[in-house]
Amino acid sequence: MRFDPQPGGCLCGAVRNRLNADPVTLYACHCTDCQAGSGSAFALSLLIQEDSLAFTGANPVLAECGLGSGRRKRTFYCPECHTEVCDQSSVAGIRNLRAGTLDDTSWLEPIGHIWTRSAQRWVSMADGTLRYPGQPDDYLELVRAWKSR
Repeated sequence: MRFDPQPGGCLCGAVRNRLNADPVTLYACHCTDCQAGSGSAFALSLLIQEDSLAFTGANPVLAECGLGSGRRKRTFYCPECHTEVCDQSSVAGIRNLRAGTLDDTSWLEPIGHIWTRSAQRWVSMADGTLRYPGQPDDYLELVRAWKSR
């Protein structure tokens, strides 16, 4: 599969980035941390290889905070408008790019949903997508499903 580089950036345009390789996977997370952090019903997790993302313009700032779940979150955000651009994953070499920061999001469709037990009851999930009531023990199924789409 040929992948065309995807430009993106923050709300004000100070931080610009370019995704240069196909993501590892894309899923929707319905946990309450993601709901609070996104201000929405879920967050799209676009997992990418760290070295596939190049920043231009302003350098994003790194912030770390504790979550209600007890986990630590390391987020890169714009120093001007404070848009969260990506998170550092707990897996070495992987980042979670905020899918909505890409200039063109029309090609993005989540392959699965995690933490469905805390999903808002009005959220509908497409037939055929993978579903996990909580945190998956292994993300390989999500990775394989993304690669075979």
